[in-house]
Amino acid sequence: MLRWLLGAALLSRAGGFYLPGLAPVNFCEPGKDQVPDCKSTIELFVNRLDSVESVLPYEYTAFDFCSEKTMKRPSENLGQVLFGERIEPSPYKFEFKKPAACQKVCTRTYNTNNPLDKAKLDFLKKGMLLNYQHHWIVDNMPVTWCYDVEDGQKFCNPGFPIGCFVTEAGRPKDACVVNSNFIEKDAFYIFNHVDITIHYHIVENEQLGARLVAAKIEPKSYDNSNEDSPACSGGPKFLRNKHTGVFEIPYTYSVNFVEDTDIRWASRWDYILESMPHTNIQWFSIMNSMVIVLFLSGMVAMIMLRTLHKDIARYNQMDSVEDAQEEFGWKLVHGDVFRPPRKGMLLSVFLGSGTQIFIMTFVTLSFGGEKWKTNVLLTAFLCPGVVFADFFVMNLILWGEGSSAAMPFGTLVAILALWFCISVPLTFIGAYFGFKKAGIEHPVRTNQIPRQVPEQSFYTKPFPGIIMGGILPFGCIFIQLFFILNSIWSHQMYYMFGFLFLVFIILVITCSEATILLCYFHLCAEDYHWQWRSFLTSGFTAVYFLVYAIHYFFSKLQITGLASTILYFGYTMIMALIFFLFTGAIGFFACFWFVTKIYSVVKVD
Repeated sequence: MLRWLLGAALLSRAGGFYLPGLAPVNFCEPGKDQVPDCKSTIELFVNRLDSVESVLPYEYTAFDFCSEKTMKRPSENLGQVLFGERIEPSPYKFEFKKPAACQKVCTRTYNTNNPLDKAKLDFLKKGMLLNYQHHWIVDNMPVTWCYDVEDGQKFCNPGFPIGCFVTEAGRPKDACVVNSNFIEKDAFYIFNHVDITIHYHIVENEQLGARLVAAKIEPKSYDNSNEDSPACSGGPKFLRNKHTGVFEIPYTYSVNFVEDTDIRWASRWDYILESMPHTNIQWFSIMNSMVIVLFLSGMVAMIMLRTLHKDIARYNQMDSVEDAQEEFGWKLVHGDVFRPPRKGMLLSVFLGSGTQIFIMTFVTLSFGGEKWKTNVLLTAFLCPGVVFADFFVMNLILWGEGSSAAMPFGTLVAILALWFCISVPLTFIGAYFGFKKAGIEHPVRTNQIPRQVPEQSFYTKPFPGIIMGGILPFGCIFIQLFFILNSIWSHQMYYMFGFLFLVFIILVITCSEATILLCYFHLCAEDYHWQWRSFLTSGFTAVYFLVYAIHYFFSKLQITGLASTILYFGYTMIMALIFFLFTGAIGFFACFWFVTKIYSVVKVD
């Protein structure tokens, strides 16, 4: 259960905000509330803040922004809680089709002589230095900040910065590059004003009102020295790095409404997805990768089928005793191929865990069956326990850093309850019925005395074969892996689930075929220790996954700080473990099917 909670949390993380496709909400101008199911007030919700330079998300209120404490906050699902989603009401509220200019929200005053105020101001400066981003929501839709990028294209980011920093050398960082007026050295520029543009589409039946199809924002910085009557003009609001004394930050907003006749409510997310950098690139690479993998898979299948057909025909033609004494190749080890492997308990535990991940059903292969109760206990607690221990350590770090991703005590109790009250009992129930119906009949008998494995060449030794076996499966997933890691750690949206499904199917096929091919070579070399080798051959794909994640960390991310680094690798180790169990189970069961089939069609005395 814990594995599936983590998987749900990662998908929630990759989605970013609410999923599109919810029921539409109709909006009417004030004074037309008599229209059924039509709202006139547009509420803006705020979410946690995050950064590409830090794994630690923080709640909106942690930065002492203008907040609304009278309204009840919406409830988040478990995945949102695990990854720090904290959706709260805000004081930003608008009346439909009623523009507003330079409306004051609140003013925050800090005195550096007050330790509490100084701590709040330092935390705000830290957030600007690490480029933390707001995430606002209107009508279950992210408020986007659209700006120009290279080649005249626009990029719409579902978030906008709280501010930016200009170094002592006068070099603007992050969002400070977009404004030539940010020239003060060693200073923080605060985006204390937002221009919000809400696009709406009139419903075909005008009596039903309109539906919101986009909400765009442009962050700005204004000094607004006249607090009672802000003008939202003039120079920017900046804070010198070594400022002392009193410092005030007035927060304001303007809102405008634009009718859009082209965008329908059902396609209102398209402009965000089409503007993202990975939508216009890598398509050819993805298709090319799938074609290559399919071609190689076809070749492997053809070679295996033709070679096996000749072997089986040759073995079945050996009718005389003299011919039987000249047995060679994989037929020679028929009396040992189904011998229980060393550390069979641990292998069966890994298989049970990997199969739960693969088909969400308890299936375990217990070699011998003498210790099935121990097997069930280990399956229920070993791998989930490792994941939970890792996750608990990560949670302690998040607690220490005051991050919003720190799991509340109640959520921790809920996860433990799901584990012990649902996952563990279902594991025991599945094991009970599985043991009662267990009884795998092997096509050949196992010899009492194991035969000696002859000296193996370099290519048929376990370690080289295991290393080679994971290359092809990893080659078919690494492009999608890049997109998924971007979605998780660079706070981008992932939506190419069609490609992901195709890559998943190809991954299953390539793991199976690569493992079967190497298993056949080892059996031909009279090495019958195929059980662990088949699991590790396809499971070694997770090692390549881990290496790629390390490369991604150092080459693509800008994460700083020991806590963020530990969290990144902690979560990565959990994902690598899950992927190891998943791919290992695929390889083992494919090889088990292959070995069972070939020894059931050949004549064995």
